[in-house]
Amino acid sequence: MNELKSEGIPFYIVDVFAEGKYSGNQLAVVISRNKLNGEEMQRIAKEMNYSETTFITSVENYDVRIFTPEVELPFAGHPLIGTAYIFQQEFMREKAKTMALNLKIGHIAILFKYKGEILSETWMEHKQPTFSGFLAPDVIADVLGIDENDIDDRFKIQEVSTGIPTIIVPLKSLNIVKKVSINNEKYTHLIQNTQAKTILVFCPETYDKRNDLNVRFFANYYGVPEDPATGSANGCLAAYLVKYDYFGKKNIEIRVEQGYEIGRKSLLLLKAEEKAGKFYITVGGKVILVAKGTLL
Repeated sequence: MNELKSEGIPFYIVDVFAEGKYSGNQLAVVISRNKLNGEEMQRIAKEMNYSETTFITSVENYDVRIFTPEVELPFAGHPLIGTAYIFQQEFMREKAKTMALNLKIGHIAILFKYKGEILSETWMEHKQPTFSGFLAPDVIADVLGIDENDIDDRFKIQEVSTGIPTIIVPLKSLNIVKKVSINNEKYTHLIQNTQAKTILVFCPETYDKRNDLNVRFFANYYGVPEDPATGSANGCLAAYLVKYDYFGKKNIEIRVEQGYEIGRKSLLLLKAEEKAGKFYITVGGKVILVAKGTLL
């Protein structure tokens, strides 16, 4: 590591899905250029202590690795959007409309939208969703610390994945969403028997009347008790909403608020459509550069 210390490794801090600076989900993007091994990346991610940290291992090939403070992930939403923003602003430096980031699960398409010459929104395409196990309302209610009748029984509780499996739980009101408190013992018991290790709860009542849904997301298994904004889980949510006609139609274009309960207001933009059994899902939002520096 002596050579690394003498040269330094650039990094950037960005807020993803942010309506303004110091909102949204914080992300560190480290330009490692294959100078760090997996163990070193894991240690840095733990030191950063954000929900995820990304490492650009090759600028030329758009190779990216993603770590939580505890584990490496094959895919995640807000790290990809934040990292694509850094690629576009710091390396591409042109008004590109698309790019593809190379992850362990394959290439993920990124879309850029501009207002004039200014990059205004960064979007990511999601892979085709898979819909797997259903879960009983009484079991989930115990994990969430709510009553069974707090769950919106018009819709199923189901595991959905567009990259990272998530348990999607429809709730009736904002007061119920605010009341959710994970019972760690029951959560640990639950995920021993599910593919999904994360839980997303949502309701149609919002703090900001311009928005369509309020969301909370819990990923204790990955060392993230609650995430202020998550692109991967909201991609799963978008697939769920369309599959079950939550808004009464097979296509949606909605605004989702997240992070309000933990003081990191976030705004995610979801577009989804189902045609002939195939899903088209994109999740986007604004990215703001907060700081940049060098790892010593």
